Amino acid sequence: MAKYFDVHPANPQRRAIAQIVEIIRGDGLIAYPTDSCFAFGCRLGNREAIDRIRDIRKLDTGHHFTLVCRDFAQLGQFVHINNASFRAIKAATPGSYTFILPATKEVPRRLMHPRKKTVGVRIPDHVVAQAILTELGEPLLSSTLLLPNEPEPLTQGWEIKEALDHQLDAVVDSGDCGTEPTTVIDYSDGEPAILRYGAGDPSRFE
Repeated sequence: MAKYFDVHPANPQRRAIAQIVEIIRGDGLIAYPTDSCFAFGCRLGNREAIDRIRDIRKLDTGHHFTLVCRDFAQLGQFVHINNASFRAIKAATPGSYTFILPATKEVPRRLMHPRKKTVGVRIPDHVVAQAILTELGEPLLSSTLLLPNEPEPLTQGWEIKEALDHQLDAVVDSGDCGTEPTTVIDYSDGEPAILRYGAGDPSRFE
């Protein structure tokens, strides 16, 4: 059964955050809130949890997982950002955007796009997500909590626990965080290409 954490949205309880991070470090799989919608999260090197996400969501090998980073400095360890895109990406973070960029050697090959060697990265503008990332000290490997054949992600913590109680190790609830996923911008060729319109204002990249 998944442990359920009711976390204050503005002042996350330190003890709860520490317990959540302990589960992540112990190779657990969590559901947690972001500034766009709920997401699955696990450690970068947690192969079993990655396979569990693929199984829950029925994902193929071409799916882009996202590295959710604490800040721009951490993001820069995992992707190559050229001078032309640096300013635009930095200005849009933190925020509800996912950027597809060439991966560095810090990213395991199985997490990259098999042909392009790219990976998705983002910095969430969400107090609870940031508290988890700060305590963890490394990115969370994430994927939108969208279940197969469902038109929208689940938005309530109790709903997620009920649906996935035996497939997750923890559910982190800090209230409804919406159903709209991030806006996805592909910068892998140096110029912005909008792959998905979502919660982040796309106009700056059009």
